[in-house]
Amino acid sequence: MVVIRVLVSGACGSMGGYVCRAVDAAEDMTIAAAVDPAGIGHKLGEYMPDLSEDAQQIQVSGHLAATLQEAGPNVMIDFTAPAVVMSNIEAALSAGTACVVGTTGFSEIDLKTIQRMSESKGVACVIAPNFSIAANLMMKFAAEAVASFEYAEIIERHHEHKKDAPSGTAVRTAQIMAEAREGPLSVVPTERHNVEGSRGGALGNIPIHAVRMPGYVADQEVLLGSPGEILKISHETTSRECFIPGVMLAVRAVQALSGLTYGLDKLLTR
Repeated sequence: MVVIRVLVSGACGSMGGYVCRAVDAAEDMTIAAAVDPAGIGHKLGEYMPDLSEDAQQIQVSGHLAATLQEAGPNVMIDFTAPAVVMSNIEAALSAGTACVVGTTGFSEIDLKTIQRMSESKGVACVIAPNFSIAANLMMKFAAEAVASFEYAEIIERHHEHKKDAPSGTAVRTAQIMAEAREGPLSVVPTERHNVEGSRGGALGNIPIHAVRMPGYVADQEVLLGSPGEILKISHETTSRECFIPGVMLAVRAVQALSGLTYGLDKLLTR
């Protein structure tokens, strides 16, 4: 059995713990290295005492490029922040390490840049706005339903520390809904805004509303309306562990891919 050597970038973050535990427990994977500026000088075991003995002894690094060269991982899993993710991907691809990225906040220009880097280096990258299988099914159902409606809006709710708004999931949902229609959705102009921005931002004629407060992890509701009825397609997250099956699927698939794969749905249909 070929064992996949994984570098976890953002190892000490909220998703990092779930990722480290999942990789450590998988028979076909091993944690080759852990990178997180917040954990410099510490061992993984100080954050996750339930890891295997070998994984507990891994020293957390703050320098990604050097760690990529020293550890020689096959795959980097990145759950960090929009401010650093582009440089992280560039460092990994330059080192010949395939990427599985759950960090959000990418622009269209960013994605085109990653596509070019991935193709020029001959190393694959998977980026998913949401690694939850149920969330990807929600997006699929919304794209199927939108052909039968003229109006749609999206409400996404996340924890108060999320760095970007709207979420990558909401943006991706609006994109695939717009792509699934022959013509644009309808939006009735609001005559007077008592509070500026109260109708949300719009993408593809789909208003998107972002909520940020404690108590939420990552929820989304797609509303589709026609005279006399509303269809609601919603996904609720109660724990970040729901993202792990999708992450593991991507780690096992990415080395056989080429270029940039954007969206977990591409892997679910393979």
